[in-house]
Amino acid sequence: MNALADSARAMLEGIDVSDARPRHVGRLVAYDGLMLEATGFVRPIGSGARIIAGDGRAARAEVVGFRGDRTLLMALDSDAPHASGSRVEPDSGGAMADVGPALLGRVVDALGEPLDGLGPIATSERWPLAGRPGNPLDRARVTEPFDVGVRGVNALLTAGVGQRIALIAGSGVGKSVLMGQMLAGSEAEINVIGLIGERSREVSDFLATKLPPGVREKSVVVAVPADHAPLLRLRAAMRATAIAEYFRAKGHKVLLLIDSLTRVAHAQREIGLSLGEPPTVKGYPPSALGLIPRLVERAGADARTGGSITALYTVLADGDDTDDPIVDSARAIVDGHIILSRSLGEQGVYPAIDIGRSLSRVMADIVTPEHGRAASAYRRLWSAYEENRDLILMGAYSAGGDPLIDEAITRRPDLLAFLKQAPSDRLGFGDSCCALIESFGA
Repeated sequence: MNALADSARAMLEGIDVSDARPRHVGRLVAYDGLMLEATGFVRPIGSGARIIAGDGRAARAEVVGFRGDRTLLMALDSDAPHASGSRVEPDSGGAMADVGPALLGRVVDALGEPLDGLGPIATSERWPLAGRPGNPLDRARVTEPFDVGVRGVNALLTAGVGQRIALIAGSGVGKSVLMGQMLAGSEAEINVIGLIGERSREVSDFLATKLPPGVREKSVVVAVPADHAPLLRLRAAMRATAIAEYFRAKGHKVLLLIDSLTRVAHAQREIGLSLGEPPTVKGYPPSALGLIPRLVERAGADARTGGSITALYTVLADGDDTDDPIVDSARAIVDGHIILSRSLGEQGVYPAIDIGRSLSRVMADIVTPEHGRAASAYRRLWSAYEENRDLILMGAYSAGGDPLIDEAITRRPDLLAFLKQAPSDRLGFGDSCCALIESFGA
């Protein structure tokens, strides 16, 4: 007996209980189809939770707020059969993203689970979904051109390494096609693509047509269709950004594409309204508009590691309204915007870039003076035609009235021909600049 007691005592002495903490386990007391309320579950906002559903499986949720002594959670599994009194347990992995080189070539969902049927992903590190706090002085200036393989963008709306660009258009004007062209033609070392709130068919179509074998191996895709819970759509955008941040910290040149930023804002609108936030412009609560700068500001170049995130966010202009609150908020925070014109698309001009209304705020810092003068000459001709378009089409303008308008009318076919580019063509930065200077240089 003494020997047995000594053995038990030795085992107890070998157990370190200094870091033992109580687990906060609560009970589900209310559920309205989107929002859950639990008692006895004291966890900070953003923490993950597991709810033992009626069928015995664990459904995931996230803490989004408080109401008195009750904790408010947003369900990640909208179809889980929850029951009153269900056990609510903490989920420590809810606020972190699994990252690592093993993600390259893979397709995952908002929770990091593989969707491509290629088995588990052997990730080696973790990164916060909300990102890591940074010093704004560590953000490098945008001084180096970023080749996207599209002549109209390279020559007239030159992008830079670390720039954030909004691609604004209504439905069916060619956002996805242009995004695929820029993805296939870019010089990025790694592509991170977030397909948020799209139709399931479009996800499959994007993988089949926009990611050829040479591009697929250096790409990570985070996909969440439109029929998933709003918190999953929001998490997908945060996960894609977190993955891009990880590769930037390793010194890589990353291209981040989020399609679309509008769907992310819609998801935050659903969450905010469920929490009781007051709706403001067009029904958007303050949190939906505040989400955009928090997400966009995470992209950019890092002066410490030498890595960069050049980001492209598609923004859906409902009814072609470019003054929509989401469009306006995105345009105010990014470093440039590309607006697609439905009228140009109807004329068969693709990509249908409205040069007069589009802008790259960093172009002046990264192009040569000769390139800048040629781009300005192109813009003058474009604007002269667009401003007098109605007079010209009605025949109310008489030739000889203004030399600039005369030249704009004469060279209108050249202006449109310069923009046109087949989806399968890639036109590099050097060739695009030379073509612009040759055709429109002084």
